[in-house]
Amino acid sequence: MYSPTIESLIEQFAQLPGIGRKSAERIAFYVLDNMTEADAEMMASTISLAKKSVKFCEICQNLTDISPCHICTSNKRDRSVVCVVEEPKDVSAIEKTGQYNGLYHVLHGAISPIDDISPDDIKIKELLLRLSDGEINEVIMATNPTVNGTATAVYIQRLLKPMGVKVTRIAHGIPMGSDIEYADEMTLSKALEARTEMK
Repeated sequence: MYSPTIESLIEQFAQLPGIGRKSAERIAFYVLDNMTEADAEMMASTISLAKKSVKFCEICQNLTDISPCHICTSNKRDRSVVCVVEEPKDVSAIEKTGQYNGLYHVLHGAISPIDDISPDDIKIKELLLRLSDGEINEVIMATNPTVNGTATAVYIQRLLKPMGVKVTRIAHGIPMGSDIEYADEMTLSKALEARTEMK
């Protein structure tokens, strides 16, 4: 339908998560119709630079352009607590709350036998290495409330139990502002399990 160059551009955008063929076409034509050549070159060079310079933090495994990252080197963070998340974007989500002041550890995935992802394929060994110095007293498991996320949290909890580290799990339940009648059974079950005393 399109010239090979345009088709190639559409195919590149279609590889992005959540971008279907129609969205890829819209993005491609926005780039071609609305962006100046300088803007397009700036975008391409920014992507290239990010791919070259962004790496894993040597401590927490989060994406960063300096290692150790600014969270790991901050003297304002509580160094006795580590929050374990699946992906770098989860760090950003928790930071936006302003309610957590500890450190992080990014696994870069979750255990998933169906997808052939084993414990060796995610950053569990790096977490265990961090805990060996005894400075960390609590590990907060903030993996996703999915089958894989829960299985990963349980697996890590079992590894940490002999080390005497307190392992907690973030509460899961009904979102603020929603109605109970629209919640599924699993969400309601988790909300009941994670209930707390009213003060």
